[in-house]
Amino acid sequence: MTSVLRLKAKLPTPLVALADLAYDYWWSWTEERVSLFSTIDPSRWQACGHNPVALLEAVPLERLWQVAEDPYYLNRLRHLVSQFEAYRREGHSAQRGNRGPWASQVAPQLSPDRPVAYFCIEFGLHESLPLYAGGLGVLAGDSLKSASDLGVPMVGVGLLYRQGYFHQHLNRSGWQEEHYAHCEVNHLPMELVRDEFGQPVTIKLDIRQRPVRVQVWRVQVGRSQLYLLDTDRSDNDPLDRRITSHLYGGNPETRLAQALVLGIGGVRMLNALDIEPMVYHLNGSHGAFGLLEVALRDLRYSEADFEAIAAQVRQRSVFTTHSPVSAASNVFAADLIESFLGGYWPHLGLSREDFLALGNRRPDDPWDLFSMTVLALRLSGRANGVSPRHGEICREMWQALYPDRAVDQVPIGAITNGVHAATWTAPLMSDLYRQYLGYDDPTPTTDPSRWSRVDAIPDDQLWQRHSLLKERLIAYTRDRVRTARHSRGEAADEIAAVDRLLDPEVLTLGFGRRFSPYKRGELLFSDLHRAIRILAHPRRPIQIVFAGKANPNDDEGKRIIQRLMEWCRHPALRDRVAFIEDYDMAVAKLLLPGVDLWLNHPRRPEASGTSGQKVALNGGLNCATLDGWWAEAYRPGGGGQVANGWVIGKASPDPDSQNQQDADSLYDLLEHHIAPLYYQRDRAGLPRQWIAMMKASIHSCAPHYNSDRMVAEYLTQMYVPSPGPVAVSSVSS
Repeated sequence: MTSVLRLKAKLPTPLVALADLAYDYWWSWTEERVSLFSTIDPSRWQACGHNPVALLEAVPLERLWQVAEDPYYLNRLRHLVSQFEAYRREGHSAQRGNRGPWASQVAPQLSPDRPVAYFCIEFGLHESLPLYAGGLGVLAGDSLKSASDLGVPMVGVGLLYRQGYFHQHLNRSGWQEEHYAHCEVNHLPMELVRDEFGQPVTIKLDIRQRPVRVQVWRVQVGRSQLYLLDTDRSDNDPLDRRITSHLYGGNPETRLAQALVLGIGGVRMLNALDIEPMVYHLNGSHGAFGLLEVALRDLRYSEADFEAIAAQVRQRSVFTTHSPVSAASNVFAADLIESFLGGYWPHLGLSREDFLALGNRRPDDPWDLFSMTVLALRLSGRANGVSPRHGEICREMWQALYPDRAVDQVPIGAITNGVHAATWTAPLMSDLYRQYLGYDDPTPTTDPSRWSRVDAIPDDQLWQRHSLLKERLIAYTRDRVRTARHSRGEAADEIAAVDRLLDPEVLTLGFGRRFSPYKRGELLFSDLHRAIRILAHPRRPIQIVFAGKANPNDDEGKRIIQRLMEWCRHPALRDRVAFIEDYDMAVAKLLLPGVDLWLNHPRRPEASGTSGQKVALNGGLNCATLDGWWAEAYRPGGGGQVANGWVIGKASPDPDSQNQQDADSLYDLLEHHIAPLYYQRDRAGLPRQWIAMMKASIHSCAPHYNSDRMVAEYLTQMYVPSPGPVAVSSVSS
């Protein structure tokens, strides 16, 4: 009996449909996502990490029957089930050749049997499935959701981390401590993939000269599937069982082993499931070994040599590169590659030198590290950065791989990242858009004409919804800070002081991302005296909410967090600065819609970034360096056009002075432009000019910086390149 059937057997008959919803993450981007499961038992819903399967398994039968007898709840459930069935039918009609989702009309050659295989080391679908660390994983999750909405046949290929990413705890000195929680996989919304005899589907590969057996789990994401590879089996060596234990926490040997499982194991898994991808898409370089496995499989059925087969592989492969910092590339020493893959390259007909050259930027340099990014570029026919500026940087970075081409002719394009609007738009805002944007879908995506109707939303209603989201964020922040201070055993007066932390009437900034030195999380406090003067201004105060983790091995990132915690305790700042521990998707869904202004000021260059896009969907404004997606999205105002945010500083050729210049620019903006505008109110108490900028931000950013547009561009430009332009505005979920 499958897990879904076991859950159905427990549920009262009127609630049986909840099992199907619980095992399909489609529910997580519906209008009922906040209350569908939480209504059943709010405290258990929080305790189980918003995991619907764990909730339904834990709730007493008596409580389930109480819900099953509630006609209001049953009407809501019937309505949602009707939507769910219609959503599924649309996908099936496309498979039968009838008019279906958008993608079936644009690229009918893609099908469930010939899909896009999307490889990524992390996937951020929902906080209940902790297989992500940050932006890369959330981008992958949003891509699967938009592929589902648009009808793009896509299967995700990732790893099942039994301990996920680490949980963050700050001790009394403000130093980050990490701990890992073991995932109870049998209580997560996923199924172990079994063959026709009921046995787990397994594939095998050799790692460290040992056979490693890998089993497969399937997660349903609307019309998309995510397959997760898992080495935690009793018939594996104890060391190999830990290959997929946790994300980004291992040494180079573990990281290389994970890359082999993801890439080589992922391709073998697809073959075992009789899935023959039309396109292999590497989101990041971690899955690059998979393209070698595709080549190896083709070699078995051909008399051609490796280079001829590699040319065929390139026709089916797409690579999206992310970090613009070469040091962040996935690189390994040659002797490590040899110890792990020494038995592999002979099957490809390659010598040691030829194999290592595939991953060397300088093949003639015997000391050059083996780069997964270089391997991915050499085996991918189409490659892209994640914003126009990032594409330029990548062409400059990797021009050495194309010595016969000028920099502007290097074959690396750009598709700007986007976010899944239905996931990241707060329900309060979705409801407002549904009322005023003129159609039933609560979150329109790529049609600028529909988003321009945001101007019709009455100022007071937009401000009221935004203010409610802000109050919710402040209440949540106080609760989290109070809990953290209790857990650290802080003094009673420090705990009582939380009641004064943050003020719903005060201009609220947000900063949430990984704490790494290049992201400059402490920039606001570069000049502490000036920061205090601005934040503690008697008439125009400002407050800020921080959240984010440092890499476990990044002590400088941890020191930045520690300094922030010191400023949280500063007598002049203690009511104006807050830090939310253990940042995850659940925190982000409250932080991003609840702030007035989002700060983003990493050292240049930045690849893209997407957090500010989520803020814009909810009416917040951005204040960021002119880099990444913001370099493309920023509108300065003037000539009858309202500005949609602010730009911090200018790029300087002198990196030593860049921090000071950007800090001075940020201080000037906050003190002389942003705060005065926010506190400029009319007789009704509304900041009319600020609200005008909110509307400008929504209708200039929302229709373009979403993952529906992004996936549509991947489809028409990278997966199945079209001979002519395709109107992205025609994309509809």
